[in-house]
Amino acid sequence: MVASYPDNFTVASEDSGIRLDQFLAGKIAEVSRARVQQLIEQGLVLVDGKAGKPSLRLRGGEQVNVLGPAKPAPLRAIPEDIPLDIVYEDQDLAVVNKPAGMMVHAGAGATDDERNRGTLVNALLHRFRQLSDIGGELRPGIVHRLDKETSGLVIIAKNDIAHRMLAAQFAQRQVKKTYIALVHGWLMAERGTIKASISRDSVRRIRMTTRRSGGREAITHYLVREKIDAAFGKFSLLEVKIDTGRTHQIRVHLSSIGHPVVGDRVYGAPAQIKGRAGVISLSRNFLHAAALELQHPRTGATLAFTRELPVELEDFLKAVEGT
Repeated sequence: MVASYPDNFTVASEDSGIRLDQFLAGKIAEVSRARVQQLIEQGLVLVDGKAGKPSLRLRGGEQVNVLGPAKPAPLRAIPEDIPLDIVYEDQDLAVVNKPAGMMVHAGAGATDDERNRGTLVNALLHRFRQLSDIGGELRPGIVHRLDKETSGLVIIAKNDIAHRMLAAQFAQRQVKKTYIALVHGWLMAERGTIKASISRDSVRRIRMTTRRSGGREAITHYLVREKIDAAFGKFSLLEVKIDTGRTHQIRVHLSSIGHPVVGDRVYGAPAQIKGRAGVISLSRNFLHAAALELQHPRTGATLAFTRELPVELEDFLKAVEGT
């Protein structure tokens, strides 16, 4: 859920023993653990009416009250001369093909150092100078995101009017997004839909999960493009479309049905794939945002864009297939 204040939680028995900061990071999906710790340190979290500490171990049954948002020191993204693959550009928006390994923007807990460098936002500020301000000074122009190790198409808003119009299309599920994924194993059905709510893992904060109650609705559709039975095992090449855009959605959903995305060690994929032909590995996730379709925020015209798999994924696929 999106953070709103004040907010109140009752600690369930299943959460007994976990730290207060872990508990809140799991309950407030849009807020990082670093921001939760800021909330607590600024006296904005009460446990049974008393100020809590991040390390406080909960017993179950406590009332946790979040009084308001943390007030972090202001931080701005810094323009950097980083090459960009611009797929489309006009006065209102741009579409960029993001490489794997690049974060879209710095995290809420970033400081003005190397953690606030090398992001897509840094590159965008150098290239375009002026972007929408709605996302704040760390996220100018950012309407939606891709995970760091996912490549593909990202829409950028150049002004606030375009940003609002594009955000409304995402909220109303009008933007059509298509991904290509290679997963371990053969799926039972040639096509299917995964409907499972997603929330933050209460123990490992970098993970999301479908195993907790009270998560946010998430819907993923898949189509098997190819079944592979080769020296390195069985794999499925999928075309994936999502109705919702939850954090790690495709990765979490595919892992939840026993078919993790190749290279995604966070959600169960092996670091190395062994087969009769030896050992291969992939240093990123085999997940690529290949196509986008939307309505232009000013003219209403339909815009459609595609980008093929990057060379490292094409080469890996050939290695898996033995071609």
